[in-house]
Amino acid sequence: MKKKTKAKATPAAPAPVPAKKKKTKAVSSAKVTSPKVAKAAAAAVAPAPAPQVKKAAASAGQPKPSIIKIKAQIDIGFGNSLTIRGLGAGLSWDKGISMNCVNDDLWSITLVGVSGPVSFKFLVNDLSWSDGEDYVAQPGDELVLIPTFE
Repeated sequence: MKKKTKAKATPAAPAPVPAKKKKTKAVSSAKVTSPKVAKAAAAAVAPAPAPQVKKAAASAGQPKPSIIKIKAQIDIGFGNSLTIRGLGAGLSWDKGISMNCVNDDLWSITLVGVSGPVSFKFLVNDLSWSDGEDYVAQPGDELVLIPTFE
């Protein structure tokens, strides 16, 4: 007689399936009797509104304030300083603002909060004015100028 044997197949263990999140709805079993309670219950269920961002410059129709970088390439001698006077971006024609000495012959300043054209001139030691007409710069300009003095 034939012997029948069955091969035992071991089933592969199934990969674990991540649990799915169930969407739930808030259900209130309380009876709402007043508008205040109804509003509070609705606020508890309703998602919070997204915060609103205000853009002051854009909403007012004004250009966004910018900067102006000004460099003056001139050697004014050891111990002297270069200042700038003008109109706009915090400058004044009455008192100069000191520029930063970058090299023996290079001075720089960055004007911030500029919203329109700026006119200016250079002065040595805030006393001697540069020759020629006033310089004019627009927001976003990066100028390298070579002023002359008598």
